[in-house]
Amino acid sequence: MPTDDFFRARLDQMIDLHHPLVVLANRLPWPDIEAALAPAFERKNRQGHMVEFSDIFGTALATAGTGVSAAGRPRLPIRLMASLLYLKHAFNLSDEELVIRWSENVVWQYFSGQAYYTPKLPCDATQIGRFRTAIGESGVEKLLQATMRYAYFHGVRSFIR
Repeated sequence: MPTDDFFRARLDQMIDLHHPLVVLANRLPWPDIEAALAPAFERKNRQGHMVEFSDIFGTALATAGTGVSAAGRPRLPIRLMASLLYLKHAFNLSDEELVIRWSENVVWQYFSGQAYYTPKLPCDATQIGRFRTAIGESGVEKLLQATMRYAYFHGVRSFIR
């Protein structure tokens, strides 16, 4: 198989393609999962609020905080965050343990949609909690139901709790 990067081997060339997590990663409907979770991360219009200010002509009212904010750091891929949430649940890890083990495990990185091994942390451990909060209880349930349903129907039962 040709490699896109001459100096790095692709993860799919380094791992056992029959590993249960690899099989699950290849069979999960990632586009559907991402589409189901994406609305939680859309930028929303803010209504704003009225503020009083003074200038040389006296006191006046103005609307502040309206529109769509373009500020902030770009978000991490939904597949990466969803897979981290699944791995956290499947292996009963804390957020800190999860990101450290992810950086050392090529199968977990493949499950998360990475093409090449990355020896650094996927994100700050606190971002996992923020992602979980953003998708809410129903989003977490949708994610875990989708992964467990596909794992069960495709015979990948070793990672279902």
